[in-house]
Amino acid sequence: MKNRRYTRFIAMTLFAVALPAGVAAQDAAQNTTAKHHHYKLIDLGTLGGPQSVIFETANRALNQRGTVTYIADTANFDPNNPQNPTFLYPDNYLDPYIQHAVLWHDGKKTDLGALPGGTSSVMVWINDPGVIVGASTLGLIDPLTGYPETAATIWKDDRIFKLEGLGGNESTAFGINNLGQVVGWASNTIPDAFAGAVFAQGATQAHATLWRNGVVEDLGTLGGPDSSAAFINERGQIAGESLTNSIPNVATGNPNPTMDPFLWENGKMIDLGTFGGTNGSPYALNNHGQVVGISNLAGDQNAHAFLWDRGVLKDLGTLGGPDIFSYATAINEAGEVAGVSAVPGAPVWHPFLWKNGTMSDLGTAGTPCGYAIGINSPGQVVGASYDCNLGGYNAFLWEHGSIVDLNSLIPAGSGLHLGQAININDRGEIVGTALLPGGDPQYFSAGYLHAFLLIPCDENHADVEGCDYNLVDIAAPSTNLPPAKDLRGAQHMPHSRRINSH
Repeated sequence: MKNRRYTRFIAMTLFAVALPAGVAAQDAAQNTTAKHHHYKLIDLGTLGGPQSVIFETANRALNQRGTVTYIADTANFDPNNPQNPTFLYPDNYLDPYIQHAVLWHDGKKTDLGALPGGTSSVMVWINDPGVIVGASTLGLIDPLTGYPETAATIWKDDRIFKLEGLGGNESTAFGINNLGQVVGWASNTIPDAFAGAVFAQGATQAHATLWRNGVVEDLGTLGGPDSSAAFINERGQIAGESLTNSIPNVATGNPNPTMDPFLWENGKMIDLGTFGGTNGSPYALNNHGQVVGISNLAGDQNAHAFLWDRGVLKDLGTLGGPDIFSYATAINEAGEVAGVSAVPGAPVWHPFLWKNGTMSDLGTAGTPCGYAIGINSPGQVVGASYDCNLGGYNAFLWEHGSIVDLNSLIPAGSGLHLGQAININDRGEIVGTALLPGGDPQYFSAGYLHAFLLIPCDENHADVEGCDYNLVDIAAPSTNLPPAKDLRGAQHMPHSRRINSH
C-alpha cells in the first residue's frame, strides 16, 4: 500500500523558473530585538511505540481550551504491514506499528483506539467542546483495492462512532464545528477511472460529505466524478475541492481533470475558480466565509496563494514577482493570511503574512528557508524554518514584528529539538512535532519524532508549574541565503497536504 493513504502531501515540484539574481533582503522587522515569553514544554509522548506526530496543514490538533489530539505509535506491530494505513509521515516511511489517535488534556493522555475490528486510527480535527473526527480501519480488506477499509470516525464522550457512508467502502472525516456538524468525503458504488489519482486510492467515486443530526448528506460535485469537503465553520459553510469534469489535462502535463476549490452554503456548491490553471485547493476557512489556499496559473507552471472573499478570488501574489510560487496555509478571523512564498535572489522560500492588502516577508529562524503553518486571532504566526533541502528544521514563532526560534524559549536540556510549530490557539499555546536525540541532525527523520505542547509563561497562564515568567530579549536570527543553485525538479515543498484515506 502506498503511504499517501492517509497523508496527502502538497508535493508541489519546483517549477523550471528563471529566478532573479541577487540575494533576498530580510524584512526590516527582523533587525529588531523583541521581548518573548518563555514556554513550558510538554513532550506528549507515544502509546508505547517509537514516535508520535501532528500533521502540518489543513488540520486542527489544538482547541481553544488547550486540549490536544495527535497520533502515536502503539507498542504493537500492524498485522497488515506493509499494507497497513501509515498515518505517520513522511510519505516514504513505512511505519510498521499500529497507530492510534490520542487525546491529551490537563496532563491526562487517553488512547482513543480504533473502531471494532480495526487496528489503526487517525485524528484530523478537534472542536472546542473536545469532539474529534478522523478515520479508523475496520479490520476488513477492500475487495476493489486490496487495501484495508477505512471509515470516517468521531470520538465523543469517551466513545468512538463510525459515521455512515455513501454506499462505498471508504470514507474520512476532515472537519467538525462546535455544533457537531462533520465534513469529509465518502465513496459511493460508481466505478471511477480517476479514483486514487485525486482523493482516494479506491475504485469508486468519492464525494464531499456532510454529517449532521445523525444524517449523512452527499454534497455532490462541480461536474466531475470526485469531490472532498475539508473545512466547516460555525455558520455551516463548507470549503473543499472538486473535479469539474472527466477530461485529463494532458496539454499541461496534468493527467487528471481540472480541480477547483468550492464553498458550499445554503445547499449550493459554489465554484471558486482558479487563476487560469487546472488545479486549485483550499487550505483554510474562517467564520466569515473567507477561503485561502493555492491555485495554479494558466499553463500549470506556476501557482499563487489565493483569498476568496464574498465572490471575489484574489491573487495574493508572491514575495518575488508574478512568475514564481506561493500558497496560503491559514487565515484568522481578521482576514490575516499566513503562508509561504518564493523570494527573489535564490531558490528559497519564506513565510509570509498578508494583511491589509500587503504581503510581508517574516524572515526565517536561523535557516535560509521557512514556511508558516498557523495563525491565531492576535496575529501570532507559527511554522518551521529549514535548510531548503528538507532538513535542519527549527520551529518558529513570529510576534511583535520579530521571528524567533522556539528552541531558544524552552528550558535547556529538554531532550527535544522543536522542528515544526503547527497550531497556535488564541491563548498562545502551541503544538507541533519535535526531533528526539538520536535523530539525524540534518533531517527531520521518521522514527525519532514526538508531538509536543508549549504553554506560554504569561499572564494567561499564571502559576504554571515549571514556568519561567521572566521575559527575554532575543534578537531575530540573521539569515544568510546560499548562492543560487538549480534545485528544479530535485525536491518538493515539505508541507503535508491533508489526511486522506489512500
